[in-house]
Amino acid sequence: MAVTIREVAQAAGVHVSTVSRTFSAPNLVNAETRERVIAAAAELGYRPNQAARALTTGRTNNLGLIVADIANPFFPPLIKAAQSYARVRGYQVFVADTDEDPRVEEELIATLARQVDGVLLVSPRLSNTAIARLGADLPFAVVNRRVKGLPAVLMDVGSGAGAAVDHLASLGHRRLIVLGGPRGSWTSGQIRSAAGAAAERHGVNLTYHGPNAPTEHGGFRAAAAVLAAGATAVIAYNDLVAIGAIEGLAEEGAEVPRDVSVVGVDDTVAGRLNRPKLTTIAMPTQTAGRSAVDLLLQAIDEAGDVRGVAQMILETGLVVRDSTGAAPAGPAFRKPSHRL
Repeated sequence: MAVTIREVAQAAGVHVSTVSRTFSAPNLVNAETRERVIAAAAELGYRPNQAARALTTGRTNNLGLIVADIANPFFPPLIKAAQSYARVRGYQVFVADTDEDPRVEEELIATLARQVDGVLLVSPRLSNTAIARLGADLPFAVVNRRVKGLPAVLMDVGSGAGAAVDHLASLGHRRLIVLGGPRGSWTSGQIRSAAGAAAERHGVNLTYHGPNAPTEHGGFRAAAAVLAAGATAVIAYNDLVAIGAIEGLAEEGAEVPRDVSVVGVDDTVAGRLNRPKLTTIAMPTQTAGRSAVDLLLQAIDEAGDVRGVAQMILETGLVVRDSTGAAPAGPAFRKPSHRL
């Protein structure tokens, strides 16, 4: 039998009206009570009556979630967390993939605008100007991008990049290279800036190479630039680029971490299964998914009053595994020349 609102109220230790407000007007319920009600509803499997809510509020009770590349292992945990949390809050989520194309991103936003109450943009490729313009007509929340006037969830990849440089410097590395991501990427800019500042503190030489496709192929193609720069360590835009760089370095005859150390970003399953296991900056993707939905629903419920104010910064952390090691004692690795 379907779980009733009274059962949720009893489990959460609140009045039935509080449960009702939690799902219809959560801004009127304090955060601690709201979380207790949502947790009780999730445990019991309660689902609000969507038809009744739509008639009362005039809303679709749908959200749009747009990602840059659904095949990238960074995105699925975030998507699942966002969907699960939205469902408990009485919303369904439409997921769309832009294939890293800002034109497709804008087309998807225009299409979804007629079917959803708000849109969540994760690592968008559109310019800030375009996002702000589109967000003026529809509640938006963004992940890993600062856009004036819009709520945002930011994963502090900069602190992770600084920790990566600290780690590599402690291993004796003095020539580093950052393999950036797509043009205009907020994450790429944060990595470059923070790694540069940390390298300056340590008196370490740092080179930047980019933009690169945020894929394994992008990393593979960048391996030659790593060796050309004489770098003994790499900080890559994400785990896929790092894994591709490891493959490319092997193709050039360099071994990781004996000749070159490699650090990724995201802490995806792919990095943990790679050999050598990837040292990486762990990103709190599941927390980001839930938090972004929360901010988006606040923007919807409060008619935009929180936009430009609500911003959440989530901590990241360096996970040291097998792809980093002591800097080589001799000169940086050079591809052997083959003479006939």
